Amino acid sequence: TANLGSTGMAANHTDDLGERRDVAEFCGYELLEEVATGGMGVVYKARQRGLNRIVALKTMLAGQLASDAEIERFRIEAEAAANLRHPNIVSIYEVGECQRHHFFSMDFISGKSLAGLIREQPLADVVAARYVRDVAGAIQYAHSQGILHRDLKPSNVLIDEHDQPQVTDFGLAKRLEADSKLTVSDAVLGTPGYIPPEQVDGRATELSNVYALGAMLYEAVVGRPPFRAHTRIDTILQMLQEEPVPPRI
Repeated sequence: TANLGSTGMAANHTDDLGERRDVAEFCGYELLEEVATGGMGVVYKARQRGLNRIVALKTMLAGQLASDAEIERFRIEAEAAANLRHPNIVSIYEVGECQRHHFFSMDFISGKSLAGLIREQPLADVVAARYVRDVAGAIQYAHSQGILHRDLKPSNVLIDEHDQPQVTDFGLAKRLEADSKLTVSDAVLGTPGYIPPEQVDGRATELSNVYALGAMLYEAVVGRPPFRAHTRIDTILQMLQEEPVPPRI
């Protein structure tokens, strides 16, 4: 159920069987079902009423109680993705605010995430290589547009109905400065297991995504990331102190 305060309301609609049903509405969107929840936002499958199309609608989990920092991060994600046009990056349709609720809508990808496919079974080498190759092309394009994706991992890659990978979730994106080698200092950002040692110190560059691509390829063919422990800190320590187990054929 959407927690959208005064912006959400129940409306009666008739489904294909002629039965009445309740649908939550939000700023011109019908919220059909919740499809994902992260640390900061919730994503719904929704119908954009004006254009009668199915979209993915992302809203802030904190809603009207969101802090300035949370709003800024949400805005960065929306703006970063909205300025990218690439066949392997999820397209953004609309970015807005409705009665203090920040949201954006994007292309709805009905397939599974790359992480979901890997959980079922490791991928064939040629399939894994193709997916990572296409993601690499999308990330190279993002870099050329001055956008650095700092949380690249299998769960942020969706596989669409045409078996094409689609990069999503630019919530930790950073705009690169004119000097492409300039690093950015921040708290530890990203997901342990997919970030390189330098990103632990808050320094992320385009090369950080090259490392993440390698970690994704490793996981795709092995079935687990190169480093994984019970806690976030233990995973970071493992990455700093150990070598990954070599993949075996």
